[in-house]
Amino acid sequence: MAEAYIVGAVRTPVGTKKGALKDVHSADLGAHVLKELVNRTGVDPAAVEDVIMGCVMQVGAQTLDIARTAWLSAGLPENVPGVTIDRQCGSSQQAVHFAAQAVLSGTQDLVVAAGVENMALVPMGSSVPMGPEGPTVGLPWGPAWGERYGQQEISQFRGAQLMCEKWGFKRPDLEEFALTSHQRAAKAQENGYFDREIAPLNGLDRDEGVRPDTSLEKMASLKPLREGWELTAAVSSQISVGASALLIASEEAVKRHNLTPRARIHTLAVCGSDPVVMLDGPIPATRKALEKSGLSIDDIDVVEINEAFAPVVLAWLKEIGADPAKTNPNGGAIALGHPLGATGGILMTKLLHELERTGGRYGLQTMCEGGGQANATIIERL
Repeated sequence: MAEAYIVGAVRTPVGTKKGALKDVHSADLGAHVLKELVNRTGVDPAAVEDVIMGCVMQVGAQTLDIARTAWLSAGLPENVPGVTIDRQCGSSQQAVHFAAQAVLSGTQDLVVAAGVENMALVPMGSSVPMGPEGPTVGLPWGPAWGERYGQQEISQFRGAQLMCEKWGFKRPDLEEFALTSHQRAAKAQENGYFDREIAPLNGLDRDEGVRPDTSLEKMASLKPLREGWELTAAVSSQISVGASALLIASEEAVKRHNLTPRARIHTLAVCGSDPVVMLDGPIPATRKALEKSGLSIDDIDVVEINEAFAPVVLAWLKEIGADPAKTNPNGGAIALGHPLGATGGILMTKLLHELERTGGRYGLQTMCEGGGQANATIIERL
């Protein structure tokens, strides 16, 4: 049976909207992790058969196939192609899936899965330019969508609020969760847990968004995102800048290039969910992955689930029955940030390194995605 192995995984520190990475061109941001991946694994870059890069806002500095421009910006061989994909927030997790599927199918042996997003340079929503009277190029939802789902607000913010209402979460529940995320991330930074996985850039060697001194009192002072809602900025993921890259290899490539497999891709799953609620897809995606794998949630040693908003993880915990201590043990996007297209690869990089640090065997990654979708991936540390 064919296997797909993770032989390298690296990420930038995650920068804030006004931080050290805000002016780094997105192609250069991607180039940084691609060069570092090649250097760390020692692979011959000319042997890489494709670069699959996730990126959500594919306009301006992130357009014209940034996978290709990032690879070339890194000074790497011209014979290697690149393709840019968009599965919204799960784009670079899907890049890992596509890379693994190429290897598992036997059509390719060495594929890079990567992700990039500079949300300071290319703001969220840039792909739908707005004029004084509304969108200048049309909304992504046309008449046929309206016939099916009606004329209602479609946004991740409303989706998160709908989850609060469905599962009965109140603002204090969300703030307790957010505080834990910052505390765990601060402890991880203090103990150097992220040091091995981060490739410093522009003098930045740690994630900028972590607030060790935050408190429930500070969170309680913030206004809700909308009157009557439970959500505030404190319980939402941060606008961020970052990039990530992983090298996926076949057994043949491992032998030929003298690589060291660190984990194998155990199970891949993806599913759709209600596009209005939008953010509850990790629940059915996790169930699907566990069923396919033959594992139970108790077999999973570490979980990385994207903290797009606190209710996403809280609802997942409630429905799946996972151990909160094993879930985002070093904090999540509320503290560390969420550079859209890069986050899937960042979480996979964190997951691999945490399994190696703790000696765990199985890791699960899942994340909600625009349009009501979710990926779930199980890896096995070797």
